[in-house]
Amino acid sequence: MAAQVNIVVTKNDGTTSMTYTGVQPSSGDGTPAIWKSQAVGNAQAHQPELRLSARDSANGTSRTLRATGVYPSISTDSTTGITTVTKRSRFSAEWVFDKDTPQTDVDEFVMQMNHILFNTSFKGYIKSGYSAT
Repeated sequence: MAAQVNIVVTKNDGTTSMTYTGVQPSSGDGTPAIWKSQAVGNAQAHQPELRLSARDSANGTSRTLRATGVYPSISTDSTTGITTVTKRSRFSAEWVFDKDTPQTDVDEFVMQMNHILFNTSFKGYIKSGYSAT
């Protein structure tokens, strides 16, 4: 298993970096590793979060990895001064690999799918909330 490291991403402005800090490594199958963007908000509930877990299939022939992400929208009440989470944007993805798949094929699949997720057109579909028509 790979060690948990911080993940640096580029914000929507295309230039500013945002770090997701590894706050909890996975303790085993089915238990997620957790990363948080600790520079956002003043409480843990205000911080964007990424989770990644992995486990064997029931019959042991494949591995499933599941990623989830949450990006909270926060606002401060002008009367009370209390900051709360008002909305949450959520993401989930799942990758399933047959254990006997050649590593070169797994590598190619992972790279192509990740590049598709970051393709300008595909990002546009996601941002709009609608699939291609």
